[in-house]
Amino acid sequence: MPRHLTREDLAAGLSHVLASPADNGTLEMIVVRPDHGLREEPASIGISLAGGLSGDHWAKGCHLSTEDGKPHPDVQICIMNARMIDLIADGDRSRWSIAGDNLFVDLDLSPDNVPPGTRLAIGSAEIEITAEPHNGCANFIERYGRDACVFVNTGEGKANRLRGIYARVVTDGTVSVGDRIAKL
Repeated sequence: MPRHLTREDLAAGLSHVLASPADNGTLEMIVVRPDHGLREEPASIGISLAGGLSGDHWAKGCHLSTEDGKPHPDVQICIMNARMIDLIADGDRSRWSIAGDNLFVDLDLSPDNVPPGTRLAIGSAEIEITAEPHNGCANFIERYGRDACVFVNTGEGKANRLRGIYARVVTDGTVSVGDRIAKL
C-alpha cells in the first residue's frame, strides 16, 4: 500500500509547489475518465465546448448539472498543480491519475494568479477558469489520506487552490503533454 504523507511532510514540500510559474507553465499529464474509476493517460487529446475532453465521462453527466439536466460547463475540466499531486503521491507519477483531475499543470493556480475569468491557451485550445470550488472528497481521502485532504482544503492549501480548479472550454482544439500554458 502506498504511503500517505502527513501534514508535516506536505508542509515541507510546500515551497516547491508555490514556486510554480505564474505564466508559461507546462501541461504535464492528461487524464481522461471514460467511466467512474477508469483512467486513461493520452499524450494528446481534443477538447471541445460541447464535450470537454474527448471521451471523458463529464459529457455523460457529472456532480453538477444545468437546469435542463446537462453537465454544467463550469466543471467541464478539472485542473491540478502537477507539483502538488507529485508531492501528495510521494513522487509516484503512476498515482497522479487517481486524483480524478483531467489536466496536471506546472502553473500557479492561486486565485491571485488565475482568478475566475482568466483565459489560458494550451495547445490550439483556449479554456477559461471558473468560480466553481474544487475540493478534496472521500475518494481523495481514500487515495491519499486524510492529512492530504485537510492540507489542500484548509489554510495555505485552500488559499492557493492546491486541490485544483475548474475550467470550461472557450475554443475547441487539441492539447498535448508538454504544451506551454499561457495566460491570455
